[in-house]
Amino acid sequence: MKNQPPKSVDSILLILISILVVAGFFVFSSASLGLLARDGASFGSVAFGQLFFGIIGGGIAMLITSHIYYRNWRQYAFYIFVATLLLTLAVFIPGLGMSHGGATRWLDLGFTTVQPSEFLKIGFVIYVATLLSGLHRQIDTWRFGVLPFLGVLGVTGLVMLSLPDTDTFLVMALAGIAMFITAGAKWKHILVLGLVGLLLVSIVVAMRPYILDRVMVFMNPEADQLGSGYQINQSLIAIGSGGLVGRGYGQSIQKFEYLPEPIGDSVFAVYAEEFGFIGSFILIMILAFFTFRGFKIATEASDLFGMLLVVGFMTLIVSQAFLNIAAMTGLFPLSGLPLPFISHGGTSLLATLATLGIVLNVSKYRTHDRRV
Repeated sequence: MKNQPPKSVDSILLILISILVVAGFFVFSSASLGLLARDGASFGSVAFGQLFFGIIGGGIAMLITSHIYYRNWRQYAFYIFVATLLLTLAVFIPGLGMSHGGATRWLDLGFTTVQPSEFLKIGFVIYVATLLSGLHRQIDTWRFGVLPFLGVLGVTGLVMLSLPDTDTFLVMALAGIAMFITAGAKWKHILVLGLVGLLLVSIVVAMRPYILDRVMVFMNPEADQLGSGYQINQSLIAIGSGGLVGRGYGQSIQKFEYLPEPIGDSVFAVYAEEFGFIGSFILIMILAFFTFRGFKIATEASDLFGMLLVVGFMTLIVSQAFLNIAAMTGLFPLSGLPLPFISHGGTSLLATLATLGIVLNVSKYRTHDRRV
């Protein structure tokens, strides 16, 4: 029997989402001006895609998912997961998939491109939440806990690494592990998973030279400032140029020709240059409040499935955000991960807002009397 929901979703989280979306679009718009100095780049089409597909499309998606009773996702979890896996693999269909920078991650629909792995993240979280909530009484066993979880993670990893999209899979793995811990897994199992993860990371680094380059640049950013270390050095120059209060909105210099991907994974560097230390601190604090509020909703979810959904979706978003910021400030190897709510990517923003709609729906049914 359903709990009777309150009249509205969690208003504080909704306000934080609105602030991040609106502020993110203004920051994105400023960063997009850097495209005017680059051959073959179109400011108009990029801004339109972000506004139409990301904000408007994402807003509609969030409105829809916030009105769907979250437990309904449980009965369709397997089909959603399989469908998103197949959609992601569709990038390998000749004439449909599109490659860029050595990776095949997009579907070319003619009027726009779509990154299906963003939808796979949703399918992954919903299915893992369903799996772990169904097996929670046996989660501390290898047969019914660790192995099923590893199976889902392994299938997802094979698909993501085939694109290749190592960075997105890292975020998905973090979300999966967070859900596994929340479901009540034994710490010795978590330790084993960690050791297996380190082994796999070592193998991937050995097989993918560009990942090894990122690690080497992280260890010594000044070794090759005009080559593999160019992006991090330009990012640090931009952030340092911002000083305490920044150059002012729209006044970034680095976004014109110097900073690679000013509307992508480098957008935080543009923001820091224009708004300085104070502006960067405010953004990080907003993200911190957003994180706290989301996980607070998880702790008050009416059942384990709702809790796992919120933990999974919030971990996807916040881990990606903080890994992006850490990479741009030299605290983590460059990952190529976009900054949620701000970086270019209509599909990413649409998927993010759709997942937050599910989180908002869970917030309608909060109670301290949790059921399975």
